[in-house]
Amino acid sequence: MPKAQETLLEIDLNALKHNFEHLKSKLLKNTKFLAVVKAFAYGNDACEIAKYLQDLQADYFAVAYANEGAALRNAGITTPILVLHPQITNFKTIIAHQLEPSLYSAKILNEFIALASAENLKDYPVHIKFNTGLNRLGFWENEVDDIISKLKETPSVHVASLFSHLAASEDEKEKAFNLQQINTFKNIAQRFIQKIGYKPMLHLCNTSGILNYPEAHLDMVRSGIGLYGFGNAKTESALLKPIATLKTIISQIHTIEQGESVGYNRAFKSETITRTATLPIGHADGISRIYGKNKGYVTINGQKAPIIGNVCMDMIMVNITNIDCQEGDEVIVFGAHSTSAEDLAEAANTISYELITGISQRVKRVLIR
Repeated sequence: MPKAQETLLEIDLNALKHNFEHLKSKLLKNTKFLAVVKAFAYGNDACEIAKYLQDLQADYFAVAYANEGAALRNAGITTPILVLHPQITNFKTIIAHQLEPSLYSAKILNEFIALASAENLKDYPVHIKFNTGLNRLGFWENEVDDIISKLKETPSVHVASLFSHLAASEDEKEKAFNLQQINTFKNIAQRFIQKIGYKPMLHLCNTSGILNYPEAHLDMVRSGIGLYGFGNAKTESALLKPIATLKTIISQIHTIEQGESVGYNRAFKSETITRTATLPIGHADGISRIYGKNKGYVTINGQKAPIIGNVCMDMIMVNITNIDCQEGDEVIVFGAHSTSAEDLAEAANTISYELITGISQRVKRVLIR
């Protein structure tokens, strides 16, 4: 790989293929695979990731919001797209781009059916979400009869799937809770299918559900974080490959005398002569202030350089006193062959999801095929 000459996020499509195939290998032959590409494909590049996964024959995509789905359609994605959190104001966008809404409450269900009827749609695919313990979005178990009676009144929609979301599928200590959720969902599905008279697809598992609860794979599974290289447990992460490497360069090197300070509010004060490097990346790029004051670090020529002082909007300063390096040298913030996003996030007491989804779209994306 040529060395970086600016701040960029390298996205390794071979690693993505490895993760997709590894996760698929856990499934029975007929279990479908839904790839979650919301939030710019977890901070990578949703359109490019989805195009690549469409070529690998992912069965479904999921986004959070309608505009994310519309962007995929405009980029040439023809695979079905589930919108996990549609808002009423975007229903027309959903229909115009043939996206499939998750209907999670009576209000959302009624409003979507009203619009679908007004547009004379027939059998428009919708997904009914049930809340089985995450308590975020979803119908309750005791609402099945109401949903069925509403659906039976109209030919405008057809239920493509029933689904729910596990609250703690990565947590060994919550096994009883997870099994209870699985059981509740299976009971809801059984009643629903009996009353509606046909069988929608059933899906419940996220990445850690795929890995930990094979009995709950059902008709389809959903994977987000696993595709991008993280498995929610060290043993599982070891079998996956992080697809993204965030790189930058050294813009300038300073030698700071004892007692001098670095950065805003003089947050770092030097106790001895210190060499510092200034890098062109800051909180506007996704390296938030929590990584400052020696919590976070970068890697330069294979060695850790702590982030000193406060993170600035467009720059960070790092301590390179014991590192042999010069202006223009490449710097790895996180990546497959260096500090992982998980380890960097952990150092600042957060999670990899927050770090990777926060990489600003002003950071150039470079695809490795």
